[in-house]
Formats: sequence, structure tokens, C-alpha cells
Amino acid sequence: MSAISILNFNNSRFILTGFPGLEVDYLWFSIPSTSIYAIVFLGNCMVLHVIRTEQSLHQPMFYFLAMLALTDLCMGLSTMYTVLGILWGFIQDISLDACIAQSYFIHGLSFMESSVLLAMSFDRYIAICHPLRYSSILTYDKIIKIGMAILCRSTLLIPPVIIRLKFLNYCRPHILSHSFCLHQDLIRMACSDIRFNSIYGLALVISNLLLDAVLILISYVMILHAVLAIASQEERIKSLQTCVSHICAVSVFYIPIIGLTMVHRFGKHLSPLVHVLMGNIYILFPPLMNPIIYSIKTQQIRRRIQRLFYLKVM
Repeated sequence: MSAISILNFNNSRFILTGFPGLEVDYLWFSIPSTSIYAIVFLGNCMVLHVIRTEQSLHQPMFYFLAMLALTDLCMGLSTMYTVLGILWGFIQDISLDACIAQSYFIHGLSFMESSVLLAMSFDRYIAICHPLRYSSILTYDKIIKIGMAILCRSTLLIPPVIIRLKFLNYCRPHILSHSFCLHQDLIRMACSDIRFNSIYGLALVISNLLLDAVLILISYVMILHAVLAIASQEERIKSLQTCVSHICAVSVFYIPIIGLTMVHRFGKHLSPLVHVLMGNIYILFPPLMNPIIYSIKTQQIRRRIQRLFYLKVM
């Protein structure tokens, strides 16, 4: 391929799809969208601040929660520029390099969130099935190693498929399906051989999202088996209540993924607005809901936040 050809498609710009049919109402629509991003930012920062400053929360469960909050915060920041930029009217397109970088962060952070949720299910399994060995198994050093493993898994496996996007020839209309960049959107516009991207991308999804979901399910089967063996009904309920927040977090992460997959697979006849809304729900719903879930369902965090606001009011 000639240098001129490479220069042409590497300098390509891609049109971001906003919210079809709502263009005249973008200014009004930007108000709730900006509010959602503000809640994502403030909510996750609040969780991180509470965990950092409250000594009683320096436990394995809350260290993993801090990882989840940091991941959600970064996920929100990774799409804020393009989503709000479209609504505020100062961007309509994005360069190939910026698009590739954004897709790297979106997919990497998605894999990271899945990995953190798996680590949290392991934490719940140890706490309920092996309570006497909990502190000896999940030591501070082990948590650091788990955190490093999650970081490496989420960042080092993706570059081969993302870097290759730079060298594809994009000859189809440069119109993205969402207000942010995804790997599957870019390869859909490529005229080059995309077998590597398709196969490697599928392998990443199976070895990350699908495998994590299966392992989380297995952990809860084992937790349920251990809980049902407890003689006292009160103790059974108490044990299960410690898992409610995590089950909710898993649900708000995987249900939008399943919904988006179903819409892409079987909803080709649906309005483009449905595809755009499902894409934004997939990106923003977990970062929005997780701080709310853990603030309501986790007693220690709820009390610390209440105390924090009480002191500010005083």
C-alpha cells in the first residue's frame, strides 16, 4: 500500500452519531446528560474519598469497591468529551487516532470492570464459605497482586487488535453508530481483511466478559450452597444480605451488555435512536448506578456519607 494511501485513510475523520430525531432539542437534552455525567463523577469520587478517609473501611471488600469506583469514573470520563460535545454543538466528528484511543479505553475499562466484579465475587465467596481464613487469604499483598493482575489483563491483551485499526483501509461511509468509538464500529467500515480483528476480538470477549460471568455464577452457586447449610435462618439472611450490593452491581453491568448485543443482533429494523440509547446505557448505567447501590446498600458507606454531609451542614 502506498504512503499516500496510508496518509489519506489515517487522516480520516469519522462522523459521530448523536441522537437521531432529537437534533432540535440537543440543548435541552444536554441538561439531563450533563447531570448524569456530574453524578457519575461526584458519586464515584465520593465513594473513593469515603474509603480513603475512613479507617474502618480499609478492608478487602472496600479496596475492591475502590477499584470499581475508579474504573467507573474513568469510563465516564472516556466518553464525556464526545457525548457532551455533540449535545453542546462543538464537535460533530472525530479523527482516526482519537477514535482508536477512545475505543481502547472503553473496551479496556469494560474488561477491567468485569475483572473487578469477579474479584469481588471471590471476596464474597471467601467471606461466606471460609470466614475464619478470610483475613489470612485476602491479605494486603494479595489484594495488590489481584489489582495488578486486573490491570495487566485489561490493558495488555487489547493493544494487538486496537493497533491494527490504524492500518486498515476505511473506504465505507465514515459514520459511527454511536456518539463514541467502538472497535466493532470501526471494522464495519473497513475494506481491508478484518479476520484477525474479528477472531481476536471474539476471543477477548469470551476470555474476559463471558468467562468472568461464568466464574461469578459458579461463585454464587457455591455461596448459596454454603448459606443453605447454615442452620439459623437469621444467619442465612444476614449472609445473603452482604452479597446484595455485588449482585446489583453485576446486574447493572451485564444486563446492558446483553441488551446492546440483542439490539445489534436482532434489532436492525429498529430506529437508530434505540441503538444510540442502548449504547449510552451500556456506557453510563454502571458508573451511574454503582455509587448509588453501594451508598444505599452498604451500611458502613451510608453512615460515613451521612456523617460527612452532617459535618458540612454544621
